[in-house]
Amino acid sequence: MKVACVQLDIAFGKPKENFHKVEGKIREAASLGAKIVVLPEMWNTGYDLTRLDEIADVEGNDTKKLFSQLSKDLKIYIVGGSVSTKKGDKFYNTMYVTSDSGDIISEYNKAHLFKLMDEHLYLEEGNQKNLFSIEGMEMGGIICYDLRFPEWTRVHVLDGAKVLFIPAQWPDKRIDHWKTLLQARAIENQIFIVAVNRVGNDPNNSFNGNSMVIAPWGEVLWVGENEETTHIVDLNLNEIEEVRNRIPVFLDRREVLYK
Repeated sequence: MKVACVQLDIAFGKPKENFHKVEGKIREAASLGAKIVVLPEMWNTGYDLTRLDEIADVEGNDTKKLFSQLSKDLKIYIVGGSVSTKKGDKFYNTMYVTSDSGDIISEYNKAHLFKLMDEHLYLEEGNQKNLFSIEGMEMGGIICYDLRFPEWTRVHVLDGAKVLFIPAQWPDKRIDHWKTLLQARAIENQIFIVAVNRVGNDPNNSFNGNSMVIAPWGEVLWVGENEETTHIVDLNLNEIEEVRNRIPVFLDRREVLYK
């Protein structure tokens, strides 16, 4: 399964500019043969949180319209990173996933808000898991800071996820944590991890990419550099069962000890 990781810079607080750019990047990925296109976190506005009432996507309508049309036209799945959304009078960090027929097959609000970037002051927590099926394979998605909570990954895997997508705006000063945690989540859960970080700067942080694709045995299949790029990785999904047969972690779990 060919997956495109779209590592890009984000114009701070300029959704029109970002929508135009993302459409071009999705079309580029499809032209390279991708079946799934994955974007970074909060790509529509960046972390311009104080202006969300002006710039957040109301009910996600603009994002869903763009993704649905592109997915249908290009016959691709889009794991849409995440966007800032306004739902009623509240704001969220939301991931949308569309099928290759243009249907919205998942909507997920980030569950763990990152206080060091003031998310808790402006955004609401999500309370639901994020599971969806692509080409008959169960997959899941979490967002950035969610990565630091291994139990959140594990509940998705216990419910069947074999591939986990993780969009992020992970600052370069903690990039070693990002890389280590991603590899750990892949190894301990025996799944593919597809993680897409942004590059560039906002008024408070610098981001240096290092997007990663990691196989169930922990092998790093690709790591991005500190520049915009669209990179295709072909996942061999048969590796999941091969690894689980070699070390049957899920058969050897002792749930009675974990209460």
